[in-house]
Order: sequence, then C-alpha cells, then structure tokens
Amino acid sequence: MRIGAVRLSAVSVAVLAIQLVFVSLIAAKYLYQRATCPRVWTRTAVYDPDLFMRGRYLSLQLRVDGCAAAKTLGEHLLEQPNTFVTPVGVPNGQIAQFEAVLAVQDNKLIARRVPDRDFSLSAEYVSWRAGASCDAMTLQQPVNFYIAEHAESPLPVKQGDELWIEVTLPPKGPPRPIQLALKRQGGAWQPLTYR
Repeated sequence: MRIGAVRLSAVSVAVLAIQLVFVSLIAAKYLYQRATCPRVWTRTAVYDPDLFMRGRYLSLQLRVDGCAAAKTLGEHLLEQPNTFVTPVGVPNGQIAQFEAVLAVQDNKLIARRVPDRDFSLSAEYVSWRAGASCDAMTLQQPVNFYIAEHAESPLPVKQGDELWIEVTLPPKGPPRPIQLALKRQGGAWQPLTYR
C-alpha cells in the first residue's frame, strides 16, 4: 500500500491494527461500565489544578456521605499517616481520614469504612474536618473533568450556587466523571454542556 511518499509495510499495518484493538477494548469496557455500574450525582469542591501540560480541566473533590462509617470508627481514627487518635481526641477543625469503599445508596454517594487498612495505592481515602457534618466528607483523590479549550468554565461558582457532578462507580478504581451541573440558589438545576 502506498500513501503519498510513505510506504506502509505489513508490520506497520499489523502494529496499527493491534493498537486500534487495544484502544477499542478500553473504550468498550468504559462504555459497558457506564451502562451497567451505579451512577450518582454528588456535590463537589473545586480547586485550581497546578499540573503542567495536562490540558484544560477542573480538579474536583467529591463529597460523600460517611455517617455510617463514622459510627463504625470505634476508638481509633487515622489523623496522620501511621498516627492514631481517638475520635474524641481530634480537636474541632483538624482533618481526619479513613480508608473506604464507595457505594450508591438512596441516590447518595456513600463511604463505607474498610475495617482492615492496607494502605494500598488503589484505596480510596475519605477525609473531613472534625466537628463538621458527617454527610459532607470528601474523597482525598480528586476527579479530573476535562473541558474543551474554548468552552466557558463554570468557575468561579456564584455565592449560593453549588457545582455537582454525575459519576460512575466502577467495580475497581476511582469514580469516573460523566457530566457537570449547577444547582442554583433557588434550587434550579442547570446541566452544563461542553460541546
């Protein structure tokens, strides 16, 4: 086969075909999980990302309901790596964390505490400020939502408005973003499109 001045060998075509198969399999897996795995809307906390050469995106920390997990923490709570304190010993305003498994229950993203921590890289960690509401905990690992170069950013969010994100919960790994929406101060819901 000849394309302009470039000649494609059988090996080049075979490598290209293999790469297309791999990309297609990954895309099929993500589409399948989006169709079959639980989906949920959750409120987000946005912060300004500072990663070089990543493209234009929003870095979002997902809010989770950890009230059930807070009841099972018992006497120990992870405050800093390898440092344990009792829940009553965590001063108000200080950040505490625990390892969790995420689930969807009653249209909420909830965190269930993992009883035996393994400190694995794939684990999800949930944090909150002691004394704050247990239904407003946040995932420590942010979710990145990529937007087009010329799309209008929803930031900064006006006072009284809330930024929400719909995510898929795959069997393993962090939540995968699907779409964003603004919840206006009066309760109006405005999905955001970036086409």
